[in-house]
Amino acid sequence: MKNRGLAEDYILRAGHRMAAVELLMQRQSFADVVREAQEIVELCLKALLRKVGIEVPRIHDVSDILKEEVLKLPKEMQPMVDQMAAISKTMRRDRELSFYGTEDLTPSEFYEEADARKALDGAHQIYTFCKSAF
Repeated sequence: MKNRGLAEDYILRAGHRMAAVELLMQRQSFADVVREAQEIVELCLKALLRKVGIEVPRIHDVSDILKEEVLKLPKEMQPMVDQMAAISKTMRRDRELSFYGTEDLTPSEFYEEADARKALDGAHQIYTFCKSAF
């Protein structure tokens, strides 16, 4: 890992996305909240892993890596790894669907406020956990 500032950049950008997702929620753009919340989770978890010296591949869900490398994480975060991994895995499933939809599913019609609220809550929780490492 040559770029030590990348982890901090990921957290900074995740914070900007948190503000944007709040606006999307106010505008009731629930599919976009789900998509952006997933990106927040991805950036935060990759920032955390990079912060402790773990190179992360270009994948959207790092939950398996998080679990494998749990002992390298700050001690206060280790009890939360299963919860963070579950949030990441769940949100990864909706990444493409919430953005592109399918022939039989239109994202703006499919995703509801409860879906968006759950995604936003998960993103906020992970952002708070990971930001504390910085």
